[in-house]
Order: sequence, then C-alpha cells, then structure tokens
Amino acid sequence: MFEIFNEIDENIDTKDIIEVLNIGIKKLNLKDIEFNVILTNNEYIHELNKEYRNIDRETDVITFALEDDLSFPEMENRVLGDIYISIDKARTQAEEYGHSFKRELCFLAVHGFLHLLGYDHMVEEEEKIMFNLQEEILNEAKITR
Repeated sequence: MFEIFNEIDENIDTKDIIEVLNIGIKKLNLKDIEFNVILTNNEYIHELNKEYRNIDRETDVITFALEDDLSFPEMENRVLGDIYISIDKARTQAEEYGHSFKRELCFLAVHGFLHLLGYDHMVEEEEKIMFNLQEEILNEAKITR
C-alpha cells in the first residue's frame, strides 16, 4: 500500500507512522492505493519548496499528489503520490508546540496523506473537515498532545 523511505543519516522509528497511516486508510475505507512517505531534511525540502512552489524556505511537509493532474486507468491500484516530511522541521515544531516528536511526525504524515486524497485547508469549511479528520485518526492511534 505504501512505503517509507528514510533519506537522512539517522535511524527514524517508523512504526507509529505506519500505524497511523493504516488507521487513516481503514477509516476512509480505502483499498488498492499506493503512495510513498519520504523522510528528508530541511535542506532538501527547501529545494523542493523553492522549485515546485516558488517558496524560498523549508517547510514541514510537502506533497505531490498524482491524482491532481493525472489519471491512470490502466493501473490496478490508485497511485496517490508522495509525501515528503522534514525531520528537522518536525523536531523544531514538536518543541515549539510542546508535544512529542512522535506526535508531530505522525501529524505531518496524516496531514500529507489527506492532502494526497484531495483534502485542503485553504477555505474555513474545508479546513474544519480536514483538521477534524486528522484529529480523529491521531486519537484513534492514541497519539495525543
């Protein structure tokens, strides 16, 4: 269904990410989907943000949703795209927000996952739907602040 790629020189425990994403998949009754989660650093995510969004700074999570632009009718599975998470930014934000690194990392994974599915937070009504769903998934995984 999904793979996690660690592109930094540090061992990151991914079992909580796997658990929370599987809860999200089950909760949304998704079947036959594929996507990737790529753990990276501030430097690389900054490059992605600058190149693809014209924003010249690092960010916490960036997604590349394939369903936004393309359709793959010949494929067995829905290929959703890629979620890039900055481990550096996740650590900083966990400290800033006063919760664990585990919570921040899982939040960013769920947030990116929902973006791949087309959820967004640019409009207040959509934000409520997306953020409520994020919290439901995290709470179900017992990942709290």
